[in-house]
Amino acid sequence: MGVDPVVRETGGMIILAATPIGNLGDASVRLREALAEATVVASEDTRVTQRLLAGLGITNRPRLIALHEHNERAKAAELVELAREVDLLVLSDAGMPTVSDPGYPLVQAAVAAGVEVTAIPGPSAVITALAVAGLPTDRFSFEGFLPRKAGERARRLAELAGDRRTLVFFEGPSRLAVSLTALAEAFGADRPAAVCRELTKLHEEVRRGGLGELAEWAADGVRGEICIVVQGAAERQADAATALDRVLELAASGTRLKDAASLVAAETGLGKRDLYEAALASRTR
Repeated sequence: MGVDPVVRETGGMIILAATPIGNLGDASVRLREALAEATVVASEDTRVTQRLLAGLGITNRPRLIALHEHNERAKAAELVELAREVDLLVLSDAGMPTVSDPGYPLVQAAVAAGVEVTAIPGPSAVITALAVAGLPTDRFSFEGFLPRKAGERARRLAELAGDRRTLVFFEGPSRLAVSLTALAEAFGADRPAAVCRELTKLHEEVRRGGLGELAEWAADGVRGEICIVVQGAAERQADAATALDRVLELAASGTRLKDAASLVAAETGLGKRDLYEAALASRTR
């Protein structure tokens, strides 16, 4: 199926293939070959796959099987058995399967069953956004979508507030302003960030600035597929005594001591274990 140099005596494999994130011109030669030769394709949305085939001028019409977030765990075992016999090409709507898209349970099941898994690499919204944001790229963390519920979102951001890596998030246009506001509240309005919209498409836009400024800009409404890239926290030399007081204050309000130590460690850059042990020692005095 255009995947080489793999030598097998019998059977098939699972092939994870990256698809364009907006511009069909980004479809690789290997992806085109795989689509032209595929007999079975498991895809996030079979209608999107049909449009991809048509857009690339591929006349092959493989068997299409829907593999999405609502059925991927139930389908995994069946598809793994199918891949023992024939190559199974796996596609998401855009980008690489398994990266905030269906596919991980299938790969997990295939690895456990001894079925070979390979990939046709290609476009990635995460890497593209990171590259054009103008923020540090030496260390980064992909965080996917933030929780919809305000409390869960606040807790997640509290955990990330002291992270010194560049952070990459996905977001939908209807939630962009809310998420940017929450990020500004948790990380500070001046934390440098970039909103990368419609990457590789006709109306591609990269908006850079502080989180507070970007939240104000997004309040009027923004369209398209969006990545948010946020600079990591600056290194802090926090006062250990003040940090310990903060741990004990959180613990007194009902937070588990270990959780309190983790939160303050994220806020200050101090060691979680050191804070926990110091708090334990303080309690025994």
